[in-house]
Amino acid sequence: MKVHVAETVLIGSLALLVAACGTSSSSGPASSPASSSTPGASSAPAAQPTTSPASGPAASQPTSPRAAGPAPCATANLQVKLGTGQGAAGSNYVPIVFTNTGSASCTLYGYPGVSLAGGSPPAQIGAAADRDPVSQAKQISLAPGGTGNAVLRVTVAGNYPAAICGPTPATTLVVYPPNQTASVSVPYSTTGCSSQKITILHVTVVQAGSGG
Repeated sequence: MKVHVAETVLIGSLALLVAACGTSSSSGPASSPASSSTPGASSAPAAQPTTSPASGPAASQPTSPRAAGPAPCATANLQVKLGTGQGAAGSNYVPIVFTNTGSASCTLYGYPGVSLAGGSPPAQIGAAADRDPVSQAKQISLAPGGTGNAVLRVTVAGNYPAAICGPTPATTLVVYPPNQTASVSVPYSTTGCSSQKITILHVTVVQAGSGG
């Protein structure tokens, strides 16, 4: 009996020793996880936009004011009449004379518009005058009472076959002074061509003087 008791005491002591060793734990602090070095969420400041210097002048530049001077001659301030005509080589040459009847100087520049008219009421006959580039356009200044003229060449309608021309009596020249929209009617008797395919009128630029 004594032997069994002693064994029991020894086994119990060993069991207590093993249990004590198994339940012992480290009292040191738990290791913290390594901190990462990732960059923050804020982004670097945006690069400033660069502005390149203009490579040419601005799209809109102020324009210089127009030099002061006489205004274009208005139709209402012009007397329009025909000078002495001359005939040569199947055509008649007739000066159209413009006289400034206003109280101030004015200017004429370029070609007048001219056409034949006839009938009752008068209606245009055929094509209007073509421009004759025999002289270069220049600005003409007319003082009150001053004159300028343009030479009208009227080809004889009989130079063309009647079937092509369509001869038609004309009683009037309708004249538009240069750069004006109002016309003046001047008595003028001739024969025109009703066909738009034939131009029997040709006119020069306005020049200084009465032309005869």
